[in-house]
Amino acid sequence: MDEMRPNSGAHLGLASLFPQGLQAIYGECRRIYPDQPNPLQVTAIVKYWLGGPDPLDYISMYRNVGCPALDVQEHWHYVSLGLSDLYGDNRVHEFTGQDGPSGFGFELTFRLKREAGETAPPTWPAELMQGLARYVFQSENTFCSGDHISWHSPLDNSESRIQHMLLTEDPQMQPVQTPFGLVSFLQIVGVCTEELQAAQQWNGQGILDLLRGVHVAGGPWLITDMRRGETIFDIDPHLQERVDKGIDTDGSNLSGVSAKCAWDDLSRPPEDEDDSRSICIGSQPRRLSDKDTEQIREALRKGLEINSKSILPPISSQRHSQDRPVSRKDSLESESSAAIVPHELVRTRQLESVHLKFNHESGTLLPMCLRGRLLHGRHFTYKSINGDTAITFVSTGVEGAFATEEHPYAAHGPWLQILLTEEFVEQMLGDLQDPSIHEESKLPKEYSWPDKKLKISVLPDTVFDSPLQ
Repeated sequence: MDEMRPNSGAHLGLASLFPQGLQAIYGECRRIYPDQPNPLQVTAIVKYWLGGPDPLDYISMYRNVGCPALDVQEHWHYVSLGLSDLYGDNRVHEFTGQDGPSGFGFELTFRLKREAGETAPPTWPAELMQGLARYVFQSENTFCSGDHISWHSPLDNSESRIQHMLLTEDPQMQPVQTPFGLVSFLQIVGVCTEELQAAQQWNGQGILDLLRGVHVAGGPWLITDMRRGETIFDIDPHLQERVDKGIDTDGSNLSGVSAKCAWDDLSRPPEDEDDSRSICIGSQPRRLSDKDTEQIREALRKGLEINSKSILPPISSQRHSQDRPVSRKDSLESESSAAIVPHELVRTRQLESVHLKFNHESGTLLPMCLRGRLLHGRHFTYKSINGDTAITFVSTGVEGAFATEEHPYAAHGPWLQILLTEEFVEQMLGDLQDPSIHEESKLPKEYSWPDKKLKISVLPDTVFDSPLQ
């Protein structure tokens, strides 16, 4: 459990007693808030490095008076301490020198609108930041500006429409060079579901730019207002046109999601020992080879370094790939391989007919997958959160795929690839414009293309949560 207390001593001439990483971040805060040398802090009672559950040693909370000339309203400013290396003695982060990142290379910040009459900052943002930090420590994934986080719950556990997050550079805090490496500051921005979906379909940076232009939705410094009841598209309907134009011009930067999904090989009778239905819900899945696992991770990571990220599952229940991408080339090649070389113990099979199954949230992303990814010569991967099942849609221009125009459905163990021509993508988009795909109450929904031997079902979550399909 955390406690809130004044930060006594941190800025009172005792700098020599404080770890140098901590000093460096305090120094940057002191530059912005010279009149608040001892801000309130939420601190972990038992530090993470002593076995406590909370990775952030401290969250400092400042009162920011805003800047009327820049249309910046008064707000509370939260700054985390603990994702970077505060101590330099390997108690939390491995010290690798001062030329690279310090710890994970960043700290989180958050700006919350100050309500009339508030004399102290609410402390719920500290637990939100601890939750995100737990995800980072458990998965060893780092965040980048433009990343989006699907949270599916009001950030303050109220009835608010602000239920998801985008990440951006903090507008005031500058990167800090510490003796233990470089630290940047990523600001959490609360958004509505419709704004998250727009970020998924286009990119996070584009939506952040739109939010900056709407005072009540954040303004220039992207201040979160938990009482905001309208999306930016409600406030200014013309913004949807900018999103649509951006998708048509740029496509989507989202290259994959963790999802509830499954697939059946309809080409084989179910009693066949090699039937890929062994990967489906309620059965014992085959394990992916290490090479396949890395290739799927690479597929999920492609494009993430240009400021977009796959949807995060609940922090407590799912871990993501641990490595970051190093190449922006649009292919399914792994970093160590020029092309996919099937594992010698798992052969690649061509399938005649397949049935894809998605839950509601995954199904609503299908038009984005087709329009924002495949029509731009890219790929998109659904990676099951229930096992090793993966479904990758690829366009004809993607390198390294084992699905081909001659054999558009191909499986490598539980990893299925679907190659779609531009003509077929356009046909599918027309059929998937059905508005009921967005209405969970209308499920199940089935879409079939008999001439292509492809069937897609969008099913309730309960189907995937059941031990038997």
